[in-house]
Amino acid sequence: MSDTSRAARRDRTHWLYLAVIAAVGAGIVVGWLAPDVGVSLAPLGTMFVDLIKMMIAPVIFCTIVLGIGSVRTAATVGKVGGLALGYFLVMSTIALGIGLVVGNLLEPGNGMNIAETAGAGAKYADQAHSAGGTWDFINGIIPTTLVSSLTAGSVLQALFVALLVGFAVQAMGSAGDPILRAVTLAQKLVFRILSMILWLAPIGAFGAIANVVGKTGLDAVVQLATLMIAFYLTCLVFVFGVLGVLVRVVSGVSILKLVRYLAREYLLIVGTSSSESALPRLIAKMEHLGVERTTVGVVVPTGYSFNLDGTAIYLTMASIFIADAMGKPLSLPEQLGLLLFMIVASKGAAGVTGAGLATLAGGLQSHRPELLDGVGLIVGIDRFMSEARALTNFSGNAVATVLIGTWTKTIDVDQVRLVLDRKLPFDERTMVDEHGAPEPVEPAEKSLVTA
Repeated sequence: MSDTSRAARRDRTHWLYLAVIAAVGAGIVVGWLAPDVGVSLAPLGTMFVDLIKMMIAPVIFCTIVLGIGSVRTAATVGKVGGLALGYFLVMSTIALGIGLVVGNLLEPGNGMNIAETAGAGAKYADQAHSAGGTWDFINGIIPTTLVSSLTAGSVLQALFVALLVGFAVQAMGSAGDPILRAVTLAQKLVFRILSMILWLAPIGAFGAIANVVGKTGLDAVVQLATLMIAFYLTCLVFVFGVLGVLVRVVSGVSILKLVRYLAREYLLIVGTSSSESALPRLIAKMEHLGVERTTVGVVVPTGYSFNLDGTAIYLTMASIFIADAMGKPLSLPEQLGLLLFMIVASKGAAGVTGAGLATLAGGLQSHRPELLDGVGLIVGIDRFMSEARALTNFSGNAVATVLIGTWTKTIDVDQVRLVLDRKLPFDERTMVDEHGAPEPVEPAEKSLVTA
């Protein structure tokens, strides 16, 4: 991607960012000065949530199938792939757990008592209450047909079929490459549609915030701000505390120096709200840092599907917030069930703006359908939280590459020291001469379709 096209995309994202800020401000003013009008605008938020909900099954199907394809790639390199996948699973679980703990300790949504952001929630509540016991739940995971899993609106059915298709394609070996290429194209289409829907976020945010403020007053604004600040602080603690301590103890690397080394990539991510945008540069910089190309080629693309720590923290914190805000808090068993679901579903929350919102809606729909309309509460601040998600995801993958390189002895310790001490700076020309500046998602695709 040329600098011109990258700058153009940042500009478009920048305008969306400003539009959401303006919409949130307008929603607060309308809800405060004209509460009845604010409440009447609730359908705007509901319709936006419905559009996001429409994309849940395709997002999960495509990204899970391609994610399992990357497992096949990782498995062929033995020790590196096994260590990477094990590490990703452990760190994602820790991140999800941290999100649950912080959400329960702070309870930022407690006291809002919004039964629902729109009347549509009652329909899902009725469906949830009419559901049977354990066997009915298990039976409900199995769709009538493969295609119906994508059209019936059941997240668990879509997840079940995606896992079946992914493992079937994996078992086909190289014969399954055309299928992976087709799913890759389908994923591009799905995320293009999702990006179009996200341009309606200002309208959805305006309606949702106006409705919330109209019902509860300015207290809602304070609680939404509390959630956002708590999320940013949690991500900072995770990166500089958990990841920082881990990379220092295992590899002897300073997280501060590593962050400084990747400063340009962080700026790029802030501009696009997507960690995918910096994927080609991360590959190049990790190789320059001293990690062997084979290790980087496995860990980084696989990590972009399986190591999304920021998204994991967001999913559990946002779920707790929505449940508390709607006066229907999650019980401990429900939280643990949600944790297990998110361990799998977060692997499908690709590092593209908006995917986290779709995965959040999927998690709530699968466990507490009556909370689904509460996603409208998050729409107004989701765009502001996406930078923290993307930056944390990116940091997690950078640290993972260093750690896996250390454990597999595929890292040049002396070169790491020289690079991080600025004695061997990264040559920006190599991004053109050696890596060709591909589109952000292509490195991950290559790892999937050339396995």
